[in-house]
Order: sequence, then C-alpha cells, then structure tokens
Amino acid sequence: MLPEDCVSTILSFTSPVDVCRSSLVSSTFRSAMESDIVWERFLPSDYLDILSRLVTPFIFSSRKELFLHLSDPVLIDGGKTGFKLEKSSGKKSYILSARELSITWSDVPTYWCWVPKTESRFSEVAVLRTTSWLEIRGKIRTQKLSPNTRYGAYLIMKISNNAYGLDSIPSEITVEVGNTVSSGSTYLHNQQNKVQSPSCLDNIEDMQMPETNLKMQVKMPRERDDTWSEIELGEFFSGEGDEEVKMSLIEVKGCQLKGGLVIEGIEIRPK
Repeated sequence: MLPEDCVSTILSFTSPVDVCRSSLVSSTFRSAMESDIVWERFLPSDYLDILSRLVTPFIFSSRKELFLHLSDPVLIDGGKTGFKLEKSSGKKSYILSARELSITWSDVPTYWCWVPKTESRFSEVAVLRTTSWLEIRGKIRTQKLSPNTRYGAYLIMKISNNAYGLDSIPSEITVEVGNTVSSGSTYLHNQQNKVQSPSCLDNIEDMQMPETNLKMQVKMPRERDDTWSEIELGEFFSGEGDEEVKMSLIEVKGCQLKGGLVIEGIEIRPK
C-alpha cells in the first residue's frame, strides 16, 4: 500500500537487475520501475558530460531509455574512445582506441601502419609490420571510472595469418595505480602455432620460460564475443580519489623481429 514514488525511491537503492525483476511483483512495482527517480540513480553522476562528448547525439524521453542506450557501446571524444554502462550494475567501462595509446614507433610506416577494419568499432587500428621493440602504453584517471570498483585492463588485439616472432619471448604486462602495481607476463601468440622469424639471438630459446611452468606463470590471449582476442594486463581498485592508472605491454629484452600484431585498444571494465 506504499505510494508509488516511495516504492520508486526504495527501488533506486537496489540494482538495474533487481529493478527489472521487481516489475513482476505487481502493477504498482511495474509502474514504479519506469520512474526517472530509479534510473537517475543508476546513471553516472557525470552522464551529462558524457552525453556532450557523444559522436552521435541521442535524444531520450526517460532516464531508463538513456540508461539502456548507454548500456550498449557508444563512441565519444571524436570516435577515439568507447564507453558503456554495465547493464547489471551501471558501472562504467571504457575502451581506449589504439590512437589513444602510446605505441613506440607507431608513426614510422616501416614499423607500424594504420588501417581501417570493418570489424572494429573504431575508424582505424594499428598493425605491426615488423619491429624488435614492442612497447604499448595506455592511461586513464580513476575519476572517470565508477568509484570503489575492482577493474580489469585488457589489451584488445588480433594476430594476422602471416604473424611471426610473437611467441618467442614473453611480454611484460603491468597495471600501476599510485604505489600499487599488478604485473605478470604473456605470450601474444599460441605456442602451438609458432612461426619462425629472423633473429639476431642464436640462443633465443634460453630466454623462454620452462615448458612445464608455462601455463602457471604466463597468461595467454582469449577470444572475445566481438571477433577480437584480449589479454588481461592486470587489475586495480578505483577507490574514491583521482589517480592515474598506467597500463602497459612491453617486450624489449631481445632483438627478435616480430610482426602481424593488430591492436584495437585497451578496455577498462569492472571485474
């Protein structure tokens, strides 16, 4: 017998999933579930700023409609960044395009090239032609993320059919926030599909990790639902302040030539 606006206020302290389930309780709950009071709370506090940065402006008639629109990936900041809200929680996720990353020598055509990819959400991706020095870095401020949330950072990539040298030496992966560092290593290519490439190291095998410890110590790429693969670079806690999150994948130990790596960007999403 509670007034509808009271029910809406109560529902706003739950989650998007719980609110949708509550609509099955009664017509009052179903009506309360549509209220802007509910969905305004699930939207990030800076949603007006995010709307002003949309590549494709969006007109909405309710906060629920806006939430559902932002829960599908949208492009902001001139198409160089992807944004979305997690449907289950309303937490914010970002994808920094390859153009938003710092990729060593990416402006040198003999090492990297920039090409359009129909399967990418961005207008272009970075394709490694050949290099012996692989260094990819990205950064984001915790203030842009949802507060007090455990996040993971993921390099979104592909391996072309003519790739080489990407499975010879493990790359170092790091996520750093303040004094907290999450680090590890990864192979960019499946060891079973190893392709030989020119090298100036005769004993390159000595730099690889023991075969018996490979699965325990080194992360491997895994397929996504969007035709790309991803490597988890590490995780961090966003907290309540404003700190810089530094993410990187680096392989500079040897002079092993490598090529065929395609970089779409780095995704930062709640875990």
